[in-house]
Amino acid sequence: MIRIAPVGRALAVVAATSLALTACGGGGGNTATQTSESAAAPSSSAPAAAKGDGTLTIGTLLPQTGSLAFLGPPEIAGVDAAVKEINEAGGVLGKPITKYDTDSGDTTTNIASQSVDKLLAQKADAIIGAASSSVSESVIDKITGAGVIQFSPANTSDKFTTINDKGLYFRTSPPDKLQGRVLGDLVVADGNDTVGILAMQDSYGTGLADQVQKTVTDGGGEVVERVDYDPKAADFSADVAKIKAKNPKGIVLIGFEETAKVVAELVKQGLPADKHKWYMVDGNTSNTNYVKMPKGTLEGVKGTIPGAAAPEEFEKKLLAINPKLQDFSYAPESYDAANLIALAAEAAKSDAGTDIAAKLAEVSKGGEKCKSFKECVDLLKAGKDIDYEGVSGPVEFNEAGDPAVATIGIYQYGANNKYATKALEYRTGNIAG
Repeated sequence: MIRIAPVGRALAVVAATSLALTACGGGGGNTATQTSESAAAPSSSAPAAAKGDGTLTIGTLLPQTGSLAFLGPPEIAGVDAAVKEINEAGGVLGKPITKYDTDSGDTTTNIASQSVDKLLAQKADAIIGAASSSVSESVIDKITGAGVIQFSPANTSDKFTTINDKGLYFRTSPPDKLQGRVLGDLVVADGNDTVGILAMQDSYGTGLADQVQKTVTDGGGEVVERVDYDPKAADFSADVAKIKAKNPKGIVLIGFEETAKVVAELVKQGLPADKHKWYMVDGNTSNTNYVKMPKGTLEGVKGTIPGAAAPEEFEKKLLAINPKLQDFSYAPESYDAANLIALAAEAAKSDAGTDIAAKLAEVSKGGEKCKSFKECVDLLKAGKDIDYEGVSGPVEFNEAGDPAVATIGIYQYGANNKYATKALEYRTGNIAG
């Protein structure tokens, strides 16, 4: 459950600071190409007995194409920043990390499965990704069945809290229960006693919509219409018409890049953001999807994105890697994922996936606090227990491999149809898994 006070009660609010995370062009390491061969995951509930070879190999399975392609660059930049620092500090187990980048695509393609095959053939010990919960769900058996860690910086579906992952799935982003609670509280606090929800129909969209609906209802509001739509549809006029018929004060949009088409239809049918309050989520709060729309289309729209405020020093690290970033979501979570994997490998004195997994929770809590790989690894080598404090937050794993504490930022769009990288506020909650 989530222990977070709704708006109007005592609520942990972190002072808003800039989240202008930026980074440069390609990622470091090799870019893995796709392969059409498919490798079936072992049928046993226990992971395969993978043995380390002395070199920590990390693969990324992040969106270079597809409906979440805008999330790929900041996530890859976050991993690259971590790997660079780790290798400059002497690497893991005395050797530089080997890294391969692959495309996760989206649920309309088989790219993720092909990419996983490639990464497993390259002897990846851990795979960072996917961004999409549905994509991760489609490959989790293949990855964990091979005894390899799957570590997502952006999966938020509640399904992963109880999924059969053989103890090898972790994430630095919180379950949607938290984001849904924060967003629902926000919608009600903004005076919306009638609410419409347009949500993409998949594990991410449906789960998040369920939590928003519950929170709105618990807060005294009424969800007068909810439409779970096919994100692959060519036209959303009928879906929007159902919302229009109920004329809600607030409209919650839960989706990916297809939200641009939904937005255009809302305007066409007389439901603009200056007459009805719109709200978005991490999957569609983007600085690239709406910039070609008429000025002011999204002005005043609010969106929620998991993650705490990032320090200026971290922003500069990413700027040195990729100054072209337009969206900055999940770069801190990706950076923390790579660091945690490396530190767990050092603690285990092994690069085998199952050995690393057994140490991930240990290096994330309960020991001496440290904030960088070098600081943490020096403590490990001195025989100390460590507690890695991440850029994205405390990152203390619970028994389900979820972060036990997480933060959601609330952002707002300006007249240029881009959201300000300085959040309006941050709300922090505890998660029991």
